[in-house]
Amino acid sequence: MRRFSQVDVFTNVPFRGNPVAVVIDGDGLSDDEMQRFANWTNLSETTFICSPTHPDADYRLRIFTPAREMDFAGHPTIGSCHAWLEAGGVPKETTIVQECGLGNVTIRHGERLAFAAPKPRQMRPMTPTELAATCAGARIDPAAIVDHQLLDNGPVFHTIVVDDAKTVLGCAPDLVAIGDLHVAVAGRYQSPAPGDPDIEVRMFAPGLGVAEDPVTGSLNAILAQWLIDAGHMPAQYLASQGTALGRAGRVHISADNGDVWVAGDAVTCIRGEVTI
Repeated sequence: MRRFSQVDVFTNVPFRGNPVAVVIDGDGLSDDEMQRFANWTNLSETTFICSPTHPDADYRLRIFTPAREMDFAGHPTIGSCHAWLEAGGVPKETTIVQECGLGNVTIRHGERLAFAAPKPRQMRPMTPTELAATCAGARIDPAAIVDHQLLDNGPVFHTIVVDDAKTVLGCAPDLVAIGDLHVAVAGRYQSPAPGDPDIEVRMFAPGLGVAEDPVTGSLNAILAQWLIDAGHMPAQYLASQGTALGRAGRVHISADNGDVWVAGDAVTCIRGEVTI
């Protein structure tokens, strides 16, 4: 029997964020066993906390979608760290270091958990062909586009920024046309009240078995790196994701000394044991 938690991430209200299944005792499982369990949970991600191989890391995280393993993902990072701490994990230093396929990721433990956005593997404007495929998949009128970018921090996001959050919420994607792409759409709210979200985000990845992801930490991480650097967003802002799915995900973004930090609340909804 292995310790198990299911954690709702980017929310402090159960069942309003994005859940991740966390196997706390992940050592000794084969890749096939991990993938089979992730396919069975049918969540956007299932993680396995293992002993680190890097001397600076507190633990090693394996991250699986229902279809394949990923080098990095954001909400599994926060949710798994939350589960590790609840299970008695003690960091070596004041910050927590998570080892994953992308390398080591630093996590702060303050009012809420926050991870330092990994350095992008790639960040560039989309080609005309890529942009046309993205617009067709998202069913977005090109006239509504403010800017676009191909963003890669493990997952590769074909990303468009549109004129308004209402355009994001009204998006009715063609999942067949999207295929194996990760299509992201973002748009600012006009004159939000204090404490309300500044921007709405959506992400579609049917090729991973995730028609629409409720809240995507990896996307928000690299999206913030681009938007802040390009002057589209200030150094600190609040992103909303999952609204179209009846969720209320909140991603807290802040830039600090050249790093972008992605913070979110987490709450454990299920705790127990699992046999794999």
